[in-house]
Amino acid sequence: MDSADAIFHYFPNLSSTQKIQFEKLGPAFIDWNNKINLISRKDTEFFYERHVLHSLAIARVLDFLPGSEVLDIGTGGGFPGIPLAILFPEAHFTLVDSIQKKIKAVNGMIEQLEIKNAIGIHARAEKVKGSYDFIVSRAVTRLNRFIPWTRGKINDNNRHGLKNGILYLKGGALNEEIAEAGVNAKIFEISDHFNELFFETKKVVYIPLR
Repeated sequence: MDSADAIFHYFPNLSSTQKIQFEKLGPAFIDWNNKINLISRKDTEFFYERHVLHSLAIARVLDFLPGSEVLDIGTGGGFPGIPLAILFPEAHFTLVDSIQKKIKAVNGMIEQLEIKNAIGIHARAEKVKGSYDFIVSRAVTRLNRFIPWTRGKINDNNRHGLKNGILYLKGGALNEEIAEAGVNAKIFEISDHFNELFFETKKVVYIPLR
């Protein structure tokens, strides 16, 4: 497994608590992955780069303000929700997945790392209640399927530099997919912020609340 050094390189102003949490995240995730198989064993070699740093690309697009409510739909093994919760300890993150064993792992890691501002919920995305400033996710499906899951969940209390909406981690050519979804979207290239080759085709897709 790679180390948390890349996180510390790109985010040099972390507190000692945040550094410890990021350092502990890798071993905690590997332990749960051995029990539940959240990602392929081979992929754990690049855990911090391809999962943690990738999740934190959202922070290059937006800083979540204190008191923000963020919903992570289809969190899987806790991405992007857990890394973002560590980075923004004064915002609150709700991590949702339809697979119960994954949420068991997510809540286990949240407890182990003593993350106070995040919770995992076992539910289908469309059944989730509540009002959120932003919805985040990492390529769980095509946008035209994903966006209906978010309806009625984003409030219009805009306090950030970007209007409330969706921040979606996705790779490859996206123009056709965005057109298919019929949304107004802005694409941010992650390679503008992170130098690793893995991010060459990775993007953050921002879709504001209509």
